[in-house]
Amino acid sequence: MELLLLVFLLLAAMSAAVESITSTAVKTGCQERCGGVDIPYPFGIGPGCSRHGFELSCVSNGSGAGPIAVLAGTSIQVTRLSVEPAESQVMLPVGWQCYNTSQPTRTYPDWRRAKTEMNRGGVYRISNTHNMLVVLGCNTVGYTESLRSEGGAYSSTYYIGCMSYCNNSASAQDGQCAGVGCCHVDIPPGLTDSSVNFRVYDHTGMVDYSPCDYAFLTDRTNYSFRRADLIKMDKNRNVPVWLDWAIRENGSMSCAEAKGKPGYACVSVHSECVDSTNGPGYNCKCTAGYEGNAYAPDGCTNINECDRPSDYPCHGICQDTDGSYDCKCHRGYQNSGEPKEQPCSPKFPLAAQIALGITLGISFLIVGLLFILMMRQKRRMNEYFRKNGGSVLQKVENIKIFTKDELKKITKNNSEVLGQGGFGKVYKGILEDNTLVAMKASIEVDVPMLVYEFAANGNLQDILHGDNNRRVPLPLDLRMDIAVEAAEGLRYMHSSANRTIRHGDVKPANILLNDKFKPKISDFGTSKLLTVDKDFTMFVVGSMGYIDPVFHKTGRLTQKSDVYSFGVVLLELITRKPTIYDANCSLLIDFQKAYEQENSGRAMFDKDFTIEEEIFVLEEIGRLAMECLKEKVEERPDMKEVAEQLVILRRSRKSRQGNYNISPQQFEEMSTEETPLSLETAVSVSSSVLSAPSTPAKNDFSNA
Repeated sequence: MELLLLVFLLLAAMSAAVESITSTAVKTGCQERCGGVDIPYPFGIGPGCSRHGFELSCVSNGSGAGPIAVLAGTSIQVTRLSVEPAESQVMLPVGWQCYNTSQPTRTYPDWRRAKTEMNRGGVYRISNTHNMLVVLGCNTVGYTESLRSEGGAYSSTYYIGCMSYCNNSASAQDGQCAGVGCCHVDIPPGLTDSSVNFRVYDHTGMVDYSPCDYAFLTDRTNYSFRRADLIKMDKNRNVPVWLDWAIRENGSMSCAEAKGKPGYACVSVHSECVDSTNGPGYNCKCTAGYEGNAYAPDGCTNINECDRPSDYPCHGICQDTDGSYDCKCHRGYQNSGEPKEQPCSPKFPLAAQIALGITLGISFLIVGLLFILMMRQKRRMNEYFRKNGGSVLQKVENIKIFTKDELKKITKNNSEVLGQGGFGKVYKGILEDNTLVAMKASIEVDVPMLVYEFAANGNLQDILHGDNNRRVPLPLDLRMDIAVEAAEGLRYMHSSANRTIRHGDVKPANILLNDKFKPKISDFGTSKLLTVDKDFTMFVVGSMGYIDPVFHKTGRLTQKSDVYSFGVVLLELITRKPTIYDANCSLLIDFQKAYEQENSGRAMFDKDFTIEEEIFVLEEIGRLAMECLKEKVEERPDMKEVAEQLVILRRSRKSRQGNYNISPQQFEEMSTEETPLSLETAVSVSSSVLSAPSTPAKNDFSNA
């Protein structure tokens, strides 16, 4: 086989007007498909639908079989378009020449050069990795003339061809294209438009089995030589050819030159630029872990590698992540390397598994025997319980019975004393549900007895928000007395008790009122009584609407958590609205919004108060409540400061009556004369105090 390669250098002046490019995605209304071919951006059909040089047309194929996609301004059919890799497949004609049967040394004048002008926008290059030049004939040289431009001021014409020879009709063999009846040659990169040409040789004695010569560019995998093609090949045949495309405008910039300049094509998040491997310019592709169209905003999307085990192996549990995936061994398995690459192996060998199974079997047997013994013991205890009258005591609603062993277990044998008051020592206890309780035992009798105070006026919740039978007029002085004495009670719990006590569920329902409307802080059954070195609890309990957001989020219960809840109580006292009112309105949100907009909560105050002096007091209480409700714990006052400010305000109100012009400084000086409260009137250390106006307090022997 003789390879004929002729190279001619042509000097030409080049001028190009580069069209303005925008980094927009495929526009709404643009055609997405034609003739079975998807049209991804930067390709497009119609004005404004494509990038410059990537214009296509959708036309009739003339046979009535439907439209086909063609390169704009040409008749070259497009059969495939790909964004990544940047390739297009088109159909190009076959070039040919036929010899005169009467004068075998000459050819007929109706030969075809198969000239193509597909690269008007400069974006295409004939793929050197997918295509080859094929020449068919006996005693012929066929070659292609192609333009090649490397982005400079000159264009070159490349001649690539090969020689085919055969002695007789039987010398060419099907499937063989090595120079006998058929030859092929690779093509270099960078080639653009092309045409086919031949040398003319004497075909005397060959016209019968090789009347014509053929040459064409084609996909390497598309054509396989047949000896019958020497005798006759369809002259109108088109063959598939692959084209490489790239962004080549603006002087065919590289990635380093194009980034940051107008018209930069790689606009999608998670995209990257790569220099073209076939000619100047650059292409865009999605980064590793993403796929899609890098030329469109948000065109690159995450790949779920777990759905493609053949491409992304995992020998364990696969979990998709943004741009990648994790692979872990199943429970009980391990891998010394990477589960993406190597299978996982069991942590325990078979012998160990058998031994473990035998051990577990024996353990279950022992547990089963113990369970049977426990059930027998329980039946025996139930019999004792029935004989000793336990069934009768269970019918009493206000009594809960514990056994002696249960009491010892709850208090850990009375190991931790929280304090001692007028009713006896108070022990710390933990129930089976991990609830902290305080248990009291009398110091004067052998048998412990529990006594609960009767709260004649019920709780503050019913007084403020109950039905008409429970709601009573609450003058401002009475509300201030309730606020002051409840604050003093909480202050005592926080700082004056032998042990630090944080209530954890301060709300109107847990503030009981006796017959003189003296407040008693109750429901310590849901309190968290903590020693000095403990601030955190595993179980957050309390009432939504009152619970400190920091406590709810972190589980850390501090004195400032009670301050926050008390701030909500103050808002309910001055507005007489529950935390959720009018079906779905939030007292905290509405009051804070009003306070931020007007620096005043006047619009939400209880309508029973109209006198300006009363409004002044309500404003001060509202301001104090906002201090208690601050989000940052360190910015909230402590209960001592809250109680002192309420005492000052109450004192100033008493002095202000009849003397409206007294200054706040004078009020504060007067407040130093206030007699301290008797703290025993403000705090009830009982762990659970339940009462109603007409019934005695409920006794619960589970909380002491």
